[in-house]
Amino acid sequence: MSASLSYEQWLNHIRTHSAFYNTQLSHLPAQGSAFEQLPVVDLNEYWKGSDDLDNWRVLTDKVSDALVFKTGGTTSQGKLSVYTHAEWQLMLDCFGRSLSAQLDAGDRIANLFFSGDLYASFLFIHGALCSVDIPITEFPFTGSVELDALAEAIAGYGINVLVGVPAHLLAFASHVNGQGRSLPEITTILFGGENLFESQMPTLKRAFPRARFASIGYASVDAGLVGASTADCGLGEHRVFDEQTRVEIIDDLSGEVIEACGQTGNLVVTNLTRTLMPIVRYPVGDRAIWCEPAGTPRRKFALQGRSAQSRRVRVGVLSLFPEEINDIVRRMGGDLQWQLIIEHAQDNDRVLLKWRPDVPANAGQIRSRELKDALIEQYPGLDQLRVDVQTCNAQELERHPRSGKHLSIIDRRVYGAPTDRSLG
Repeated sequence: MSASLSYEQWLNHIRTHSAFYNTQLSHLPAQGSAFEQLPVVDLNEYWKGSDDLDNWRVLTDKVSDALVFKTGGTTSQGKLSVYTHAEWQLMLDCFGRSLSAQLDAGDRIANLFFSGDLYASFLFIHGALCSVDIPITEFPFTGSVELDALAEAIAGYGINVLVGVPAHLLAFASHVNGQGRSLPEITTILFGGENLFESQMPTLKRAFPRARFASIGYASVDAGLVGASTADCGLGEHRVFDEQTRVEIIDDLSGEVIEACGQTGNLVVTNLTRTLMPIVRYPVGDRAIWCEPAGTPRRKFALQGRSAQSRRVRVGVLSLFPEEINDIVRRMGGDLQWQLIIEHAQDNDRVLLKWRPDVPANAGQIRSRELKDALIEQYPGLDQLRVDVQTCNAQELERHPRSGKHLSIIDRRVYGAPTDRSLG
């Protein structure tokens, strides 16, 4: 929590000034509520009205000294995330200090994250690079840089570090490989925003034969800081930012907090330094396990894929939202069951939407094609991936192995390297 506030003061401030949390916590006594008594946030309720900053019930004050970002989706549908300038800078400083462990003095870094349309990742990484503890030089290209120009700049300016999303860096690597050349000048590549798979490594290593690959860290524009990437982190592993967050892993059926190592649950984050837009026991949409015993400082955890009921799933550089997909299915076919399956094959993601039509087979096939077109219209760029829409029966829709509940999202991709999930 903020260095100037005790736990009781922090909680009292949130309850007093946020109409949303005042309602959420109304069953608890005014004083003496333990952290474990605070309910896990219902994300649908949390984000209601977030596009109306003057009346959003979550906020504790007027938006007058702030930065506003979009958490994902289309311009009209993306949910807004708000930081005071002080909160944003505090987060940059903390992430920058952790990022220092992945860099060397004198590094020249090409920032290839994306900017514009209230997207946070480029500004966040730029700010974090300005806060590292060692002298480095940043080249803020953004993800829109022309690939030939980037290759020339690497050679001309002595750039040795690339930071960006894997899909964009893979495109750059393929471009370099296609020219029959490589860039041995690159010694470090830090990824964020999506997964990196083992099948993608040959393409990257061919283009960047001397590069070391690592996560840049784990953060999100809504929840803020989640995990730091340190030298001792293995694939998919991160360490908790103890000074700013409280990270929990919670069983998705019992709702109980998991403390044992190796038991998978949903990752839940509380940000202890944000008071304008409080983040209290907020499900970030990932599943994880603990790698170290309870009480370990900066305790290490490992990601285990996306939650089946996640608000969004990252595919390439796109964020797909279950509620948006549900709206498309309902608009075109009514209140029907569907399931989105994401797999990784042949150096690319495959997206399969299975749905139960209430029409004859021939009409279902026609509507499947219409559904595919509607998905691509909703998510421009999705057509660059392998996208299929298929009809099915009830038995073909997979369910939770323990609860038997219907699963909206099934992510079968296997983690090949750390990821940052990230800001955008």
